[in-house]
Amino acid sequence: MGGKNKQRTKGNVRPSSSGRAAELLAREGGVVPGFVGFGVSTSNDPGYVPAVHGAEDIDSLVDADFRLVLRKLSKRDVVTKLKAVQEFGAMCQEREPDVVKGVLPYWPRIYCKISVDHDRRVREATQQAFEQLILKVKRNLAPYLKSIMGHWLIAQCDTYTPASSAASVAFQAAFPLNKQPEALSFCKDEVLSVLQENLLKETADTLSDPQNVPEEEREAKYMRLLTSSLLALKRLLTHLSQADRDALGERLTQLLAQGKFWKYSKHKTPQVRGAFFEVVACLCELVPQLVQTESPRVCSSVLLSIDDTDPVVLPALWAAVLHVVSGITDCWSHVNARKGVLPKLWALLKEGGKGLATALHPNLLPFISKLPEEITTPALDFYTTLFTNIILGLSSERAMSSPSESAAIIVATVECLRYCLVQHAGEDQEQKSVQSMVIADQLLPLMDRALETTSLQTGPLFPLAADMLLSWEKRATPACTTDDPPAGTEATFQRALLDYWEGLGRLCLRHVDSEEPDRNALEGIAALLRVTQNPESGSWRQGKRKKKSVKISFSSLDAREPGEGGEVGEDGVPQEARAQEPQPKETAAGQESSGSPPQRTSGHLVELVCQLAEVNMVHVTERGSERHLHFLSMLLGAFPTRQVFQVLLQPDETAGKEAEGKGLGLGDAELARNPAVRFLLLRVVDWLRQEGRKDTDFLVDMVFSALHCCSSREEKTRILNHITTMNLEWGVILQIIQKASADAVCIEEYRGWLKGSVLGECLVGLAAVLCARGLRGSSSSSSSSSSSSHTHSWALISLVLSHQHNNETLIGKEYVEKIIDKLHATLSEAKGMSDAGNMEPLVSFISDVAANFFSSVKGCLLLASAEELLLTVFQLCAQDQSITCLSDTLLQKLKHACFAGVGSLVNLQESKVVEGSFLQSVALWVKTQLISSSLGVKSLQVLVQAVQSLVQHLCSVQQSGRQLLSQFIHCLSLSEEEWRKTRQALPPQWVKSPLLSGRLRASCAYPCMDAWKFRTSARLPAHLCASALLGQVICTAAEATSGEGDAQDPASALELPALKHTVAEILYAFQWCSEMEYSPSVVSDFHKMLQEWDLITRVHKISPHLLQTLFTRSLTEGSLWALTLCSYIQTGDVTPADIQSLYGNVESFFPLTEKSVNTLQVLCPSLSRDERESLTALSIAELLNWQDGNHNVSASIAVLHCCLGADTPVENEVLQAALATMMEWRNSKEDWFLFSSDLGKVSAEDLSLTVEMMRFLSWQMSHSPTILREAQWDFLLCSVLAWLETASENTAVFWNPWVQLFVCETCELIVRLTAFLTAPPPGVVEQLPPELCTEWQEFFSEGINSLLLPLLVKIPEVFREPDDPLFPLAAVRAVGEALTHIPVQQLLENKLPARLVAGQRSNLPDVQQTLLNTLTPLLLFKARPLQLSVYHMLNKVMPQLPESDTESDNSKSEEDDGEEPSLSPPAALMSILTATEELLENILAGVQVGEFAVVQPLSVEHCCILGYLLAWKLLLTFFKASPSNLRVQYSQYLKKSRSLHQLLLHLFRLMPENPVLPGQGTEASSKEYKTFFTEPISLSVSKVDSMQWEVPHLACSVYYGALKDLPAMVRLWWNSQEKRVVSTVDRFTSRYVSSVLSAQEIASVHASTQTFDSMTVKARTTTREVIATYSVDDIFIELVIQLPQNYPLGSISVESGRRVGVAVQQWRNWMLQLSTYLTHQNGSIMEGLALWKNNVDKRFEGVEDCMICFSVIHGSNYSLPKKACRTCKKKFHSACLYKWFTSSNKSTCPLCRETFF
Repeated sequence: MGGKNKQRTKGNVRPSSSGRAAELLAREGGVVPGFVGFGVSTSNDPGYVPAVHGAEDIDSLVDADFRLVLRKLSKRDVVTKLKAVQEFGAMCQEREPDVVKGVLPYWPRIYCKISVDHDRRVREATQQAFEQLILKVKRNLAPYLKSIMGHWLIAQCDTYTPASSAASVAFQAAFPLNKQPEALSFCKDEVLSVLQENLLKETADTLSDPQNVPEEEREAKYMRLLTSSLLALKRLLTHLSQADRDALGERLTQLLAQGKFWKYSKHKTPQVRGAFFEVVACLCELVPQLVQTESPRVCSSVLLSIDDTDPVVLPALWAAVLHVVSGITDCWSHVNARKGVLPKLWALLKEGGKGLATALHPNLLPFISKLPEEITTPALDFYTTLFTNIILGLSSERAMSSPSESAAIIVATVECLRYCLVQHAGEDQEQKSVQSMVIADQLLPLMDRALETTSLQTGPLFPLAADMLLSWEKRATPACTTDDPPAGTEATFQRALLDYWEGLGRLCLRHVDSEEPDRNALEGIAALLRVTQNPESGSWRQGKRKKKSVKISFSSLDAREPGEGGEVGEDGVPQEARAQEPQPKETAAGQESSGSPPQRTSGHLVELVCQLAEVNMVHVTERGSERHLHFLSMLLGAFPTRQVFQVLLQPDETAGKEAEGKGLGLGDAELARNPAVRFLLLRVVDWLRQEGRKDTDFLVDMVFSALHCCSSREEKTRILNHITTMNLEWGVILQIIQKASADAVCIEEYRGWLKGSVLGECLVGLAAVLCARGLRGSSSSSSSSSSSSHTHSWALISLVLSHQHNNETLIGKEYVEKIIDKLHATLSEAKGMSDAGNMEPLVSFISDVAANFFSSVKGCLLLASAEELLLTVFQLCAQDQSITCLSDTLLQKLKHACFAGVGSLVNLQESKVVEGSFLQSVALWVKTQLISSSLGVKSLQVLVQAVQSLVQHLCSVQQSGRQLLSQFIHCLSLSEEEWRKTRQALPPQWVKSPLLSGRLRASCAYPCMDAWKFRTSARLPAHLCASALLGQVICTAAEATSGEGDAQDPASALELPALKHTVAEILYAFQWCSEMEYSPSVVSDFHKMLQEWDLITRVHKISPHLLQTLFTRSLTEGSLWALTLCSYIQTGDVTPADIQSLYGNVESFFPLTEKSVNTLQVLCPSLSRDERESLTALSIAELLNWQDGNHNVSASIAVLHCCLGADTPVENEVLQAALATMMEWRNSKEDWFLFSSDLGKVSAEDLSLTVEMMRFLSWQMSHSPTILREAQWDFLLCSVLAWLETASENTAVFWNPWVQLFVCETCELIVRLTAFLTAPPPGVVEQLPPELCTEWQEFFSEGINSLLLPLLVKIPEVFREPDDPLFPLAAVRAVGEALTHIPVQQLLENKLPARLVAGQRSNLPDVQQTLLNTLTPLLLFKARPLQLSVYHMLNKVMPQLPESDTESDNSKSEEDDGEEPSLSPPAALMSILTATEELLENILAGVQVGEFAVVQPLSVEHCCILGYLLAWKLLLTFFKASPSNLRVQYSQYLKKSRSLHQLLLHLFRLMPENPVLPGQGTEASSKEYKTFFTEPISLSVSKVDSMQWEVPHLACSVYYGALKDLPAMVRLWWNSQEKRVVSTVDRFTSRYVSSVLSAQEIASVHASTQTFDSMTVKARTTTREVIATYSVDDIFIELVIQLPQNYPLGSISVESGRRVGVAVQQWRNWMLQLSTYLTHQNGSIMEGLALWKNNVDKRFEGVEDCMICFSVIHGSNYSLPKKACRTCKKKFHSACLYKWFTSSNKSTCPLCRETFF
């Protein structure tokens, strides 16, 4: 494996070297030279051992794969071995039985080795593999069983449980349960041999190789083998029959005779010791005669180890101890009990068993019962020591913290006490002293301790003590039993009882007769007395589980106790003896007859109770002790007898007689004489009335203790009525009612009081007081005490309303209705109050009460007042919290109450939606909210959620709920008239979008400008509210009932006749939102809400048969219904046959109306060809007969255009006839064309006619241009120009959608004309009039563009607010789209009004400067189409502008000294950048470089960033078109202004971290992914898709352009940044940009047409290299230019190729120059090479280098050295000299150091 301690590589599936060697052996047939034992020998010895006879024959039978696996199993590496075992098991499972059988001869040796492997995973896998082998070979395993069984049995006792379980499973797979002893018997000698060898001969060093296995691992393996072998020996003996055990007797004797075997009792490993003692116990039980012969060793090994407290050892040790003391008769003769055993036991008991009491102490009674008399004599000392040490164990830390430990000690103590007393029941002096010690010195002190310790009070002590008393009473009164106890013991137990009760009385009185008694002690006394009265009432007795019985025999009880050797019960006393004791009977304390003694005990208990009650009462009356009062309550609860009450009244006997005479106000003298009643009315009621008393629960218990002493229910009713009128706190009344209704028996017992008028009237009065107080506000309950009383009062109301027994209310039904009436009236009053803060407690209490009432009382909603209350609660739940001013917590309470009531409602079989019912009232209220109230989105959501929850509750009940649901939805639905009114109330702005997009032909007139302004409101139209609510309700109901209706119509189970009309209205509302383009924000929020509900999809599912309904609506009403029909057809599964069934024939649509045109426009794409041809013929006929006056000309053209748009074939003659008709209109109906008209006064119908003509002409020109003749072309071109002039003159009315449509169609016609006449399709030019294209270019094009350009500029001047709903965005988009085709020359020669800025430095002509000054500000206008249109026009102009700067630069004198010259790009463009840089800094201030700032499309930020990036894109275009010398000056300007610096920082906050083009499939590999750098950006004016990616894509495009055209400046910026930014930029550029740029750079070298004299340039794509070869005469130079991985950020390396005829120094200079040019010039590699070649050429022409930069041509401004020193005559570059002078602060020549003039 290459080293033992090396880490195995994760995921390395290659086998180890040893595994590969084994595989090689298998592959080569085992013939590998030099490998001994693997077939090398020429003899006939077997190759792979085990050395069994016939191996040479068997080996050939073993499958090659099995041979390989078996060899792997012998490897040391754990992983190899584990995989081999798993592979072996899999092969056994998969291969045929005959193949697997061949492995059997080899398996025993391997199994015996790996079954005891150190790694537990290997052991477990071995047993699992063995199981598979067994299942496959079955009986064929028998011959090898003896060699395997020993280790197999050891494996079943493995200390690793999964391994032992797997071995046991394998054993069961081989042998059924009844055959297992037989199998073990067959192999018993071999198994015992293996076990003996392991136990007596093996050591850690013999088991494992000391040289290869660490000591720790060897020891662990040996300890595990010892443990398993000992347990296997026990398992073997247990499973063998007695005959087999006898047969092994001799060999077992040999084993027991070995001293090494007995040394395991003192072994250092607990597992070994535990296993050893298990074996000893097994030997004592199964082969006692063998153990008897070795009794000295057995007794000393076991009894002297009695103090071993290891948790693993102790249970086995004590099992062995009990077997030894009971099985070996002379066991105590071999050990000294007093010196060697008992001291260890006392120490162990004193420490509470050292945390093992649960295992140790149950063995104490059997142990001491077997101790001989000579050990326990003297008995007094022995038992005193025993009990003292046991009880001291209770003080140990473990016993005090663990209830189970403490309980075990207590149980053992009481068992031993009982045993001791039974053993020493006699009258001699020694026995009496033991009896006295047991009670006075042990039991009573233990009781005293328990009274002060809570943990002992809840333990088993009190129940065990009660059982012990019963046993003593039985033995003290022999007449009560069938079998007399042993003679002479009655006096003993009578004396024991007397001593116990006297001592207990003193203990109790000492605690009770104290001014400050311990509360725990009083509770303990009460618990002790209660448990003594009824032992089954103890908490320990109720929760304990039955323990396993232990069989022991009481040899010393032969003469006294029957049943020797019987089973010991839970308390340690023999079961037979227990059977003779009286068993406890269940009695209720309160059911005793008055004055009768308890049935379970003697009179001692009652005497003690009376004595304690009398003493306790003194402290209560004289000192007012609360603790004594609590104790009195507990006493009376356990002993509610007249005798006890009489004792309590003795001090007040005189007052009692007076009370008796007056009847105590009861009107019944006999009842008043009852001591319990007198105590109740004279004492308890006074205590309940005490002011400031908070805890009254125990006093209420006294009330019921007194009531137990009444003889009839009438007496109890009379007393409770009297108490109710005694002005007690409501909290007390609440507690009395709670206890009186605790269970069915109590309710029946106190029914008269609960249902009576006294309590009912009190509660009604209480409800009235509470409601009045709540309406006054929370100030009235300011104090804590009154607040507590307030809470108790509401709890009382809630209890009496909600508690129900046998379908009856707790109090009278008439009182319940009165209370509900009051609550409803109060809640209704509180709902209208504005003071929500003060109302909240009241509403909270009422909601809690209502929830309990609705959920608990069956049939509660049969009360009219309950339905009204439920309606009010629902209204509060269904209104927005901003209206109700309820907190979230309170709202949840109200919802809980509401739907508890709804749940109760739907469970009523007889409930219906009738007049005045809850559901009908809810439906009417909801409709009112929808139609009359103006709801916002939030309010609507709350209302819908409330109604939806109501519907879901109705759906939850199968039959009655479904009926209620249909009736409820019917009540909730709007009528046809209500729907019509809500539709008419919808704002009309929806028409704008479908009108301008051509999806709707509408001519409805809205002449007022205000009609098109959005009235910003947070309220939704009623139609939307009703649609959303009904849609959600119907969908919820349909989905819940989907299993009952038609599969094609899920809503059929609802049985709603008007369902289709309702769903149609819902679809209408959805369509309205869609046409509004989800604005303003309230409509957008409404649409988001619908999307969250997925309501549109669900509505389509519930009612699939809406086509006819929508078609009828569209044909009768048109407009938005037609668009709704269109959407339904597109989203639904509608076939042409379905559409055909809607109408008879197409003639039914004639005569044409606007509504029928709208419908036809929707249906036309789905009509058959014949029907479309018929439509075309009919519309042409109406068009040609226009003079009849009965035809709608506009509608005819519209239908014709629809048919043509659907590719309906039409003959050319028909089209020419239609065109001729229009030309005829030009002469006779010129006003139809609206030339030079005031469009503000033209109707929508007239505008629609003109628009339809434009559309027809546009289609004609695009699809059939060849049929147009010269006159028709003139008509078309002149009409277009005239229409454009009309549009230009009516800019002020562009707010009108029909005027915008007029402009859009005009521009669409212009775009098509421009595209067609600029580049006519092939073969069409010859068929056009000869002068058409010339006329277009010379006249019409210029005329049209001269109107379009000013029009585009004028629109933002007239409409200055782009966010104004009146802004003609569609017109701007159309004009801008048309201007993107304008020729650049017409832009340069534009006729815009002059716009020049004073002080603006510019070399441009005025016309061009005017164009820039006019258009560049529009880059920041918040209208995206306008920004993009301006960009496209300026992008055409930018390459022409550097010419002006070139002429200016040539005119400048080159003799000017000074710093490097800089020249500003176009000033208008730079002013835009300057204006937006600061804005972008503010926008992106919170975004770090490298993070991605998400920009909301069409926001102000989007507009600003878009304008900024477009300006930079124009600047890069300008820069790219500039010559090299000007590029340097522009770069210098950008460097000074730091504009590029700001740009790059902004770009790395606008470019996404992963600029992958969206919408690509996951199947594309990472190399094939398209990014924003590989794909050009489409800045289309009309395109609006993927707008969220426009700014990121544009940012990437600008960054790519900057890297390509300004690489040196970007590199300079990159090198100046901080480390984090440098890393971010480098990582991003290298990953996404460099590869694209490098490939393009290399491709440009390949594709370059530039040629150089005496220099050739080649490129290598794969290596990213460019090779330049320069040769002049005898000089040959080859340079290799290598592009870096992060090109162009990294430096371009220039390496030396071949050179001939060039000096080394000159060669280095030239390489340095080329490297400098490529690094510092902002251009391509070809431009850098051209510059370098010019430099070298000048050098050969004799021009000397500048001695500062050592170059002929300057690296930045490309000038020659012209400044000469007058002294040395050397020439320098002007820029180099300037830098020299400024950096050295001298004016001397760099070469001769003379002053430079």
